[in-house]
Amino acid sequence: MTKVTKAVFPVAGLGTRFLPATKASPKEMLPVVDKPLIQYAVEEAVNAGITDLIFVTGRGKRAIEDHFDKAYELEAELQAHGKAKLLKEVRGLLPAGVSCAYVRQAEALGLGHAVLCARHLVGDEPFAVILADDLIDAATPVMKQMVQVHAKNGGSVIAVQNIPREDTASYGIVSSEKVSPGISKITAMVEKPKPEEAPSTLGVVGRYILSPRIFHFLENTRPGAGREIQLTDGIGRLLREENVYAYEFQGRRYDCGSKIGYLEATVDLALKHPELADEFRAYLTGMFGGTPGKRS
Repeated sequence: MTKVTKAVFPVAGLGTRFLPATKASPKEMLPVVDKPLIQYAVEEAVNAGITDLIFVTGRGKRAIEDHFDKAYELEAELQAHGKAKLLKEVRGLLPAGVSCAYVRQAEALGLGHAVLCARHLVGDEPFAVILADDLIDAATPVMKQMVQVHAKNGGSVIAVQNIPREDTASYGIVSSEKVSPGISKITAMVEKPKPEEAPSTLGVVGRYILSPRIFHFLENTRPGAGREIQLTDGIGRLLREENVYAYEFQGRRYDCGSKIGYLEATVDLALKHPELADEFRAYLTGMFGGTPGKRS
């Protein structure tokens, strides 16, 4: 079984739901407490043993490259003022042996097209795809869970979760046959079906391990929902040739592509932050009198 060492991060989206905050700054750089969304995604990948990070960017995304680049002036300033802890954090954004590569998606032609843009950097091996919008808090990082599933079962692995039926029009939805607890073999996928037409309530979230064969299908996939090349459509054709598994991961997912999901992630992760948790909890208790949603 080929080890998964490469991850693709599609980060070319405009982030219109967060305007005007994202007018001049990438949505992936929005901070959740004290780290940007893209850093949470990268840390998850690195924790899963991934060493090659491939960012599919677009116009106005330079801040992402700068974030993972060496900042000589900042490091010199921190060192000169004896701020050793902050200096260590800045220098430790990427561990030794982890590299970054960047490729541009010239047109917004969909997630499938974004993944296809990374083909020449991925090569002929299985690879991960991580969407930074989906921040997932888990004891064992979700991509690490998925790498373990892939090592045992082979094929491609797609992260899914049960969603309310009324929300199916916002997700790729799978039909599947159970293999073992939390793992099922996908038999069909459909992108954003109406609730009455959805084959199940298992919705695809932003974590994938894909066979390199997916590139062939993406290259030959016509635009689908939203007049874009949908990754779901490519996977739907892939599963006719190879096994594709749905994995119901362990962890809490926050849809940080929405304002409410972003706020939920900020509050929950602040309550787990080693430096902020006690003070922030006391603040919330004082504001709501111990009852969330009700001011005292």
